[in-house]
Amino acid sequence: MTILIRLGQWKEQSKISPEQHAHLAGLSRGKPFSLFLELNLLLYAGVLAFVGGLGWTVSTWSQQIGDVVVLTVLSGILAACSWYCFTRAPAWSPAETPAPSPIFDYVLYLGSLVWCVELAYLENRFHLLSGQLDPYLLATAGLFFFLAYRFDNRFVLSLALSSLAGWFGLKISQWSAHQDAAYRQFALLYCLLVGVGGALLERRGLKPHFLGTYLNIVANLLFLAMLSGVFERRDYGLWFFALLIACAASLAWGLARRQFAFVAYAAVYGYVGVSSIFLRGVNDETAILSYFVFTGVAMLVVLVQIGRRFGRSA
Repeated sequence: MTILIRLGQWKEQSKISPEQHAHLAGLSRGKPFSLFLELNLLLYAGVLAFVGGLGWTVSTWSQQIGDVVVLTVLSGILAACSWYCFTRAPAWSPAETPAPSPIFDYVLYLGSLVWCVELAYLENRFHLLSGQLDPYLLATAGLFFFLAYRFDNRFVLSLALSSLAGWFGLKISQWSAHQDAAYRQFALLYCLLVGVGGALLERRGLKPHFLGTYLNIVANLLFLAMLSGVFERRDYGLWFFALLIACAASLAWGLARRQFAFVAYAAVYGYVGVSSIFLRGVNDETAILSYFVFTGVAMLVVLVQIGRRFGRSA
């Protein structure tokens, strides 16, 4: 029995979807398959590693190299990236716009990260704002929002949302008495503003494909804020109830939109929250270890099975 015949039988028995059948049949015939996603992530990771090495070099050797050389190199890279992006970019459109060249998105990402390195170096060396990082974070978030929407890049949008979240977090860290409850309140406010803002922009037709990036960041921060409430020794019941509602909403959204990430969020964060409640007051290390071994393996098996049903497109 050939592979194609067996694949046809699996398709008729609904063991694999038509999309999976077409993909596997193509592989069995020797057809090429796309590695775009894997290569794309690898190249972005390479840019991140390069900038990380650049930041380490600057912080380690800045005394020997000198401020003029460091700032000249960083400003040169930033200027080159800016020139390339603004001269190569097509006219702005509110719809999804393909990159004008294969390296365009990586150059934009490189310039965005180098901006962060140079800004951090300037403040560290010259103390332009006397250590007040909030204005830097807010200005950086605004710049990254502009670049993300001008050049249609979701990675830069993630940098913008992360910078904005850092601004919220730094606001809290400057309080004289830091409280987890206050942190959760600001986290919920951030989630509300970003979620509503992303939804409104999507409804207005301004880069509607960006909505997934907004929702992924909001979902993770929202779940983390709720889990911090569940982990409290007192008054955790309301947060646990809110966590269950959020898990149900995330699961429903993921199944309706066929987005496996939100199904995984519901499963993983829900598992952590339920485990916290279930093991509260348990001191037997053997029982705790046995619980996590058995339930963790079961959770992994369930997620793998769900992921297979979603397929690669999820």
